[in-house]
Amino acid sequence: MSHLISIVYILFTYLIVGISFFNIYSVVRSFHIAHAISLTLAAYMVYTVSVLWGVSLWLAVPLAIAVVILLMLGINQWVYRPLKRQGLESWQMMIASLGLYVVLQNVISMIWGDSTLSFRTWEIKVGHEFMGAYITDVQIITIVSSGILLLLSHLFMQRTHIGRQIKAVASNPELSRVLGISETKAVAWSMGIGTGLAACAGILIAADIDMTPTMGFNWLLYGVVAMIIGGMGRMRYLLLGALLLATAQHLSAYYIDSKWMNATAYVILIVFLYFRPYGFSGKQLKKAEI
Repeated sequence: MSHLISIVYILFTYLIVGISFFNIYSVVRSFHIAHAISLTLAAYMVYTVSVLWGVSLWLAVPLAIAVVILLMLGINQWVYRPLKRQGLESWQMMIASLGLYVVLQNVISMIWGDSTLSFRTWEIKVGHEFMGAYITDVQIITIVSSGILLLLSHLFMQRTHIGRQIKAVASNPELSRVLGISETKAVAWSMGIGTGLAACAGILIAADIDMTPTMGFNWLLYGVVAMIIGGMGRMRYLLLGALLLATAQHLSAYYIDSKWMNATAYVILIVFLYFRPYGFSGKQLKKAEI
């Protein structure tokens, strides 16, 4: 049962990171590697506001999320949009995003240092016993919060006018422009939603295992791998991809060594790219109707 609890916890974390990345990728059509900073910076902002400034955690969390969203919207406005206007290809945008990630990650290291930090000021408890296994309060909050965020994100994309516009631009930007749908607005909304989800994920992760300046990249890697092997389509395929990755990584860490977690993710990714390049969905993304 302890294995099952660990897998479910990791599964929901991968889901929230994966869907946050996909919300942005589906519209901008390039790998926003600087997205990893959203996870990292949100955790450090909570640490600064709650621990260093002594503000309540209930206020520190939404403030941190807002700061990270504003930062990424600024990057989209003053970095990505000018580069796109110059006609850069998607791989060039990815390189630019990688460079941006390196710069911002080093800024975080300069400000807060490279040592592990924590904003956990509450008493550490053993956890709640469940069928012979133990689950902590943070793990419960992570699973429940991730489930709620995923549901709200899905409902927003399916039921709101803005969500449908984002899907339309993601499916066919040219036709969307003909119909008067603003691509700039759709990109900004998808960037804001994806960044907000990633910030929540980063805070939840740091609440469980603390934070380092490089924490965001590994979790982004896992989320992206889950998204790719799932097929970059509907939620159920992302769920399958995240479940496979979480199970394989947990078992490899338990039976071999925790250092094999990254290698396991890469092996699964390579196998899928070779034998099933479109993931569990088995086909390319369909064009959504407008």
